[in-house]
Amino acid sequence: MTPEDLSDRATAELERQQGFRERLHCCTAAGCLSCGAEELKRELNAQVEARGLSQQVEVHGTGCLGLCSRGPLLRRASDGAVFHELEPSEAGLLLQGDAASEQALAAKRLDTTHPFFAHQQRIVLENAGRVDPQQLDTYLAVGGYSALARAVSELSRQEVLAEVRASGLRGRGGAGYPTGVKWELVAKQPGTTKYIVCNADEGDPGAFMDRSVLEGDPHRVLEGMAIAGYAVGASHGFIYVRGEYGLAIQRLQGAIRQAEREGLLGPRVLDSAFRFRVAIPHQRRRLRLRRGDRLIASIEGGRGEPRPRPPIRPRRGCGGQPTLINNVETFASIAPIIPPRWGLVRGDRHRAQQGTKVFAVAGKTVHTGLVEVPMGTPLRTIVYEMAGGIADGGRVKAIQTGGPSGGCIPERLLDLPVDYESLVGVGSMMGSGGLIVMDEATSMVDVARYFMEFCRDESCGKCVPCRTGTVQMHQILERFCAGQAGEHDLALLKELGT
Repeated sequence: MTPEDLSDRATAELERQQGFRERLHCCTAAGCLSCGAEELKRELNAQVEARGLSQQVEVHGTGCLGLCSRGPLLRRASDGAVFHELEPSEAGLLLQGDAASEQALAAKRLDTTHPFFAHQQRIVLENAGRVDPQQLDTYLAVGGYSALARAVSELSRQEVLAEVRASGLRGRGGAGYPTGVKWELVAKQPGTTKYIVCNADEGDPGAFMDRSVLEGDPHRVLEGMAIAGYAVGASHGFIYVRGEYGLAIQRLQGAIRQAEREGLLGPRVLDSAFRFRVAIPHQRRRLRLRRGDRLIASIEGGRGEPRPRPPIRPRRGCGGQPTLINNVETFASIAPIIPPRWGLVRGDRHRAQQGTKVFAVAGKTVHTGLVEVPMGTPLRTIVYEMAGGIADGGRVKAIQTGGPSGGCIPERLLDLPVDYESLVGVGSMMGSGGLIVMDEATSMVDVARYFMEFCRDESCGKCVPCRTGTVQMHQILERFCAGQAGEHDLALLKELGT
């Protein structure tokens, strides 16, 4: 496939879609599948066939629509209407298109002007409800792979690096390191063998952002990895997905096969001299690897243990070669950064800038699910307006962000803007994007014990402070929970933590 072929395929797919009177996008992410989305989709297809509407109505799967607590969700393309908690028995109503059926579905129709939707700015999640994760052409129709085409056919590696650096994008995996700076460091390393690693080992409690992106828009991640490979001079990429993410792995494998078959990955990417292949190394279930050096050891087939640094991974990572590691959300943010070439793009494309952050909102709120908000959005807006506040009308006690390495932000600080520096300033961190809301009934001692237990179990055991310190801290917290601790235990807990 050449860049011109890419444009022709996108145009042909758009024309095909426009031939339907209606297109129904049924969420087939893991959350909706768990509450009957596959049965709904199957019944819709059966009804379309039975009514002789196959030339007028198309039903297909799509990525996470966000409001996970109200699934299964369905988006109607003609007017953008979103329906929730649909039963297979209601499939016929969606196909009739008359006033009576609309009235019958009124209670199932979500108000898309609700703050949950209205406050979002979707860049990473922009294709949810638009593309079928198992159909490459639907991704091409929204401009998919046009950024890669522009990069390999018109831009030098240095120009791509400059675009990423100018965007201001920071890594979305936790620490917020400038993405362009990291890429340039790998690009400067000598040698012809370099690697791109996508860290999809999402281990923090309550986090499911990366899983949802991989399930709903796998080609977006592959495109970002390929652009990174071109920019830094790497010809091989690995996506390290945790073993529990079976659906994400399945869809990624399908997307890789499709991209290779069409020349979007492989020995001549888009008929250029650039070659790039992607593999998914086997990962055993229940093996969580939150540190990049542990991840590399596992990719190489060894135990998931860390290595002393220096050297840093951009200088010596996989197989002792320069290695670039970013997480799923970071790679999914890359394609919008590259200015599109006219004739290849369909729909709006966004520049990432420092942009947005995807959060998995979980806990005691009325609404739970995925949200993507501009950096600087106050936590209060996310929790009270978008997520609807505490389910029983109670008050928020704290919000936990940043996973086990983060912290709990009390209710009095909810006007804090969501950005890297503000969260660190109050003792937490952005992390990968888990946001757990707790009400006044939550015991913060129990919360501390839970996360310390997680840290204890995650320890690789290489160094004494972590190997023994997390055990001791957990035991102290156990004594507090049992009402057996004293003032000296509080002092000892603080000393050990320091």
